[in-house]
Amino acid sequence: MRAEPTCPRCGGPLHAPSLWSSDWSCDVHGVVLPRQEPKRPSSEGLAAVLSEAEVPVWVPWPLPFGWLVTGFCTVGDERTGARACTVALSGPGLLSGPADMLVIAEQPGIGLGAFYAGLDGPDPGHAFDGSPPHVKADVQGPTATAGHAVPMWAVPSKPDRAVYVGEAMGDWLWVVLWPADAGVLMLERPQLIDLREPGMEVDLPYGAFSPRLGD
Repeated sequence: MRAEPTCPRCGGPLHAPSLWSSDWSCDVHGVVLPRQEPKRPSSEGLAAVLSEAEVPVWVPWPLPFGWLVTGFCTVGDERTGARACTVALSGPGLLSGPADMLVIAEQPGIGLGAFYAGLDGPDPGHAFDGSPPHVKADVQGPTATAGHAVPMWAVPSKPDRAVYVGEAMGDWLWVVLWPADAGVLMLERPQLIDLREPGMEVDLPYGAFSPRLGD
């Protein structure tokens, strides 16, 4: 049975569009776009995301050694397209044990990145404050910003994770990692590609579905 869409800001249930309103709404956060049921890690799951994505579908490429793609998640419906896209990955941490990563692109105000980061608001708030960035990511591919560094800032979050956020191609770019010490992966300056772009058809390795997409 297909799971019902949920609120991207809190994971709670939504009221579906009706004769009186074309909007999805949450009792806590009001009108929102629906977070759809996560898609399994497979070429079919990726194809479904790419068919509706209105924002980049970022993935670090090449993947860190031993890492696998472990699922996808989108926010939006057939009217809006996917206004937020998440790629989940899992692999060995640099310091200890297994680690998980979510790479999220979203339009401002959606709230999915903040939800996974454990923040209250829909956006990163005062994370930037005019300070120098803590890390950078490189955008690769045929886009206008390809070859450019994306500054990213560490965001205060729940103690079990590390969160970095920046802006790329007019959308928020979030990277959320578990456990918190997995944040050292960002010091390696990952190279990101947008899987929507021509020439970015790479052979992704898939692993078991990530439970982080349901958190």
